[in-house]
Amino acid sequence: MLHPEYQYLDLLSRVLDHGDERLDRTGVGTRSVFGAMLRFDLSDGTVPILTTKRVFWKTAVKEMLWFLTGGTNIRPLLRENVRIWTDWPLDAYRRTTGEDISQEDFEQRIVEDESFAARWGELGPVYGKQWRRWLGTDGREHDQIADLVRMLRETPASRRMLFHGWNVGELGEMALPPCHMVYQYHVTSDGRLNCLLFQRSVDLLLGAAFNFVGASALQLMLAQQAGLRPGELVWAGGDVHLYLNHLDQAREQLAREPRPFPRMTLARHAASIDDYRIEDFEVEGYDPHAAIKADVAV
Repeated sequence: MLHPEYQYLDLLSRVLDHGDERLDRTGVGTRSVFGAMLRFDLSDGTVPILTTKRVFWKTAVKEMLWFLTGGTNIRPLLRENVRIWTDWPLDAYRRTTGEDISQEDFEQRIVEDESFAARWGELGPVYGKQWRRWLGTDGREHDQIADLVRMLRETPASRRMLFHGWNVGELGEMALPPCHMVYQYHVTSDGRLNCLLFQRSVDLLLGAAFNFVGASALQLMLAQQAGLRPGELVWAGGDVHLYLNHLDQAREQLAREPRPFPRMTLARHAASIDDYRIEDFEVEGYDPHAAIKADVAV
């Protein structure tokens, strides 16, 4: 059987060789294809943590746990040594103040100074806000995650088990509009939980690997909370692109052979979807190739 990671590598090759080259919002430029789908079977305990480069899976899981808190400030992330969201508030701080502060110094101020963090560490109403505190036209906040868990338990045959983050009225206030924007769930008659994740914009070299891990971790949590077994993760991408400063790194990754996917398990049964901690996630058998460094386009 062909290793499931080849789905990703084939997509990487397709974008690299046949992507439409154009200037993008960041000014870096991309090669892009429109529309792609990958399928990963989680039922045997394996999860799609890419092996052709090292993926720092704990960082991706910590990010997902932060989303679930409803938080929108990078301070809790930095306290967990997660720096993947710093670029946007740091860029805003430099543009607004004119201070050429280093990322390390900026992050240290965020962690040590609560008032500075409140002013400069805020990302606006990004993922967590929309997932847990969507503001309806009636003035009420809607907890999409809590509603999803309830539906998985009570109405598993429903075709309305989903949540999303594309709140049109608040897009302009977000540091970055949601890329992984719709998660839909499906329960089979024999108790398997499937997920379809639609991602409108895909940084294929850097972002996609994290999205696979985060979605897998969430699927395991939701399955446990609803008394189900993990099934299939179906990932669908809209604008799937490689930044022009990532092409050499993509070629390097394509030259590598995949190794077996690792297994991810939950060490305990959490009391609720809000009770999970990074220590609850155990990964066995992860033996990747070396990490590949690349810059984030802001």
